[in-house]
Amino acid sequence: MGKSSSLWEYIVDIIETVVIAAAIFVVVYLFLLQPHQVKGASMEPNFHDGEYILTDKISYRFGDPKRGDVVIFRAPPNQNLDFIKRIIGLPGEKISIKDGKIIIYNDKNPKGVVLQEPYETVGPNDSGNLLKEGQILTLDDKSYLVLGDNRTHSSDSREWGGVSKELIVGKAWLRYWPLSSISFIKHINFNP
Repeated sequence: MGKSSSLWEYIVDIIETVVIAAAIFVVVYLFLLQPHQVKGASMEPNFHDGEYILTDKISYRFGDPKRGDVVIFRAPPNQNLDFIKRIIGLPGEKISIKDGKIIIYNDKNPKGVVLQEPYETVGPNDSGNLLKEGQILTLDDKSYLVLGDNRTHSSDSREWGGVSKELIVGKAWLRYWPLSSISFIKHINFNP
């Protein structure tokens, strides 16, 4: 009886450990951090196809996204897909493109100012149907303009407009695969 009793206690301990570990994983996955894989070339040269990142899902519960944040969101054309892009325009702003440069119009700059992006981008800014050279896109008070860093190979706000905060899953926080590229993803603070 002693051996079967201690075997039973051992099995119960294993089950308890598995249940607790699963509960912790579910809480972390649903509310704190979620892994995502970069798919495609839309964020090159800063993020590459096949890289894995951890998404911080809690920051935007206490604050708003900022210009320059790299975010993961449910794609407006197909909300079953998660996209990774960079926030360029903030709620209530107007954005246009002139001579290939992004112009931001807001309360601080009602006449518009050229956006100086302090990270590497590739390709033209004006290859979409909604945001072409000379057109103005006005964001509503809950939407963000998001663009891929590789503008030539990016389906983004130029094509389908702003992304509402409700669609944003979270902020890219940590690049963890491949191991040779492991790094925290820093917020780039810039304003026009």
